[in-house]
Amino acid sequence: MDSSIHRIIVIVGFISLFHSAFSAAQHRTYLRITSQEFTTLPLDIVLQAVLSLFAVMWGVLNVAGNLREIPAAAELNNIKWETQRNLPSFYIFNHRGRALACNYVPSPSKSDLDNLE
Repeated sequence: MDSSIHRIIVIVGFISLFHSAFSAAQHRTYLRITSQEFTTLPLDIVLQAVLSLFAVMWGVLNVAGNLREIPAAAELNNIKWETQRNLPSFYIFNHRGRALACNYVPSPSKSDLDNLE
């Protein structure tokens, strides 16, 4: 019952908004015929357009129902912790950090560790 009232408000609001647009076009035509300069629309047309717009917005918000929250991390709930920040394309093994550090001692490679055992 309540939703049907809001739907009627939306329909009446759209009709009223269309009527205000038609009235504005008719007013412009009247000014052209009488060779008057257009300055502004009459206040009744402006008020009708604004009130119709607010009626349509209010009716649409009530017809649509309750708004639900969109969780920001919805897609992150299915991702494991180990793979969240795993970006292999950004792995850099040879960089200029070695040339900038004067006291750099390279860590032993895997082949060096295998030779020690």
